Amino acid sequence: MLTQTETKDLTPGEYELFRKLIYKESGIELGGEKMQLLRARLGKRLRQGGFSSFRAYYDHVVEDQTGGELSTLLDAVSTNTTHLFREEGHFDFLRKVIKRWVEDAAWCAENQTLRIWSAGCSSGEEPYSIAMVVHDALKAHPRIQPKILATDLSIQMLRQAKLGLFEPQRIGKVPAAFGKRYLRKTTSERGPLLEVAPQLRKLITFARFNLMTPTFPFRFGFHVIFCRNVMIYFDKTTQEALVARYAKHLKTGGYLLIGHSESLNSLEHPLTYVEPTIYRND
Repeated sequence: MLTQTETKDLTPGEYELFRKLIYKESGIELGGEKMQLLRARLGKRLRQGGFSSFRAYYDHVVEDQTGGELSTLLDAVSTNTTHLFREEGHFDFLRKVIKRWVEDAAWCAENQTLRIWSAGCSSGEEPYSIAMVVHDALKAHPRIQPKILATDLSIQMLRQAKLGLFEPQRIGKVPAAFGKRYLRKTTSERGPLLEVAPQLRKLITFARFNLMTPTFPFRFGFHVIFCRNVMIYFDKTTQEALVARYAKHLKTGGYLLIGHSESLNSLEHPLTYVEPTIYRND
């Protein structure tokens, strides 16, 4: 392998190899204009590994039977920027819909467990925000057991999410009462941090999952699926296939919530529009 200064630049042909591999494995469509982005995102990994060229690194990814290097590649091209209670209107909606459900005797008779999936959970801000709302909404309804599944493609993000530690600037718009009840001050080498309370951790199962899996393996349907600011990376065909799979795993009357920069308007799908970014499975 060559030294850092001798590393060969990314060629258009190599970019196409990476682009097709990334699309196949994750559904992320880089398009023809993201060559500079990929070059910048992978440069550090090439230097760390002493790879002589982008093609050498590509070959290494493909030949790695463990899948670890592929995960590193996909981590590098994914953007993971978020904060607690991002797009807070969704959490207001969640609170209201849970209140409606638990006050409905027929719903309670049919549902002993409230199941919510945070698909593309990144570093954990979304599922912990969900957990705060759910824990608070169900405190007067102990018979209903909440289960939150939080999945992501990135092993690195999942590892960070499981810690339940956040810098003060990533707290976002946590309601004051929730902050007092569910967040605790602590310190680390990185400085002051806020730690999520244990009662929230118990509600969440973190797991690596690729949304491009053709058939989802879940035994039980979900009442709510959060898939926010994930589908912006996918082309229309991939988006339609993903929404169709979500619909199959939503309980009747359940909801799909997507990001505020996303819409299903141009897609063929079986869900009913409720309001911008919120869809129901009827």
